[in-house]
Amino acid sequence: MKLLKSAALACVLTASLAVTAPTAAAAYPVKDPKLTKNSLYDMGALPMTTCEEPPVKRNNRKLARAYLNAVIACLEDTWEHHLWNAGMRYEKVKVRHMDRIPKNYCGFDVGKEDSQAWYCGRNGTLVFQLGKGWLDDPYDLWLFDTAASMYGYHVQKQVGIATAIDKLRHGKKAEYYEQERRESLQTECLGGAFIKSVWPIGNRTTDDWDEFLDLFVGDEPGDERRYGKTSTIKMWIKRGFATGDPGACNTWTAPSSEVA
Repeated sequence: MKLLKSAALACVLTASLAVTAPTAAAAYPVKDPKLTKNSLYDMGALPMTTCEEPPVKRNNRKLARAYLNAVIACLEDTWEHHLWNAGMRYEKVKVRHMDRIPKNYCGFDVGKEDSQAWYCGRNGTLVFQLGKGWLDDPYDLWLFDTAASMYGYHVQKQVGIATAIDKLRHGKKAEYYEQERRESLQTECLGGAFIKSVWPIGNRTTDDWDEFLDLFVGDEPGDERRYGKTSTIKMWIKRGFATGDPGACNTWTAPSSEVA
């Protein structure tokens, strides 16, 4: 099974993260209450539901797209009810499937990987490009988590976290990368929380979950430190999955050692 790390982890930036010059007003660690004390953390666990999965088959793009659409429909139902019940606004996500995402789509520097997923914060759209990397030997739980974690960026937008990220300032480049890791790791955790809310999916067992976690590869030696070490990514997914509660996903108050 060949799954591209860059497609699942290194190509999921939001369009809102701003690079700003350091100023006297810059605060570190992060202190903005919209990030550190967001009401998302106080809403409780996601409601327990079921999510029916369509089949996927090798090298069948049509089925894989239908699979992702079905998972996103489950995500919409869960998060819409969760946020509305907490008195928060909610807008449905848009979904697009492309054979090839344009290089400068939504202001991104889209890479050449054949399988990619992006969230465009400007118009609230999830974009998927399914190629050989994800279709040659498709693993449905990987696709499930890709949809769930990518949807985390949409949740961040709904609750004001994305807007607060847009206003973050940073000093050294290392600080900027740490902010990016906090953002990305939060979406991984939110994805884990959603999976817990619909678990077990089908007839899956703990062994299936452990096998899925073994697929993750984080920042490697020589990489820019944008997404976290493999152990860090797994830790945040596990935190979300352990409780099914977005309150476990507050990466913004975590010590630097936990977002390394």
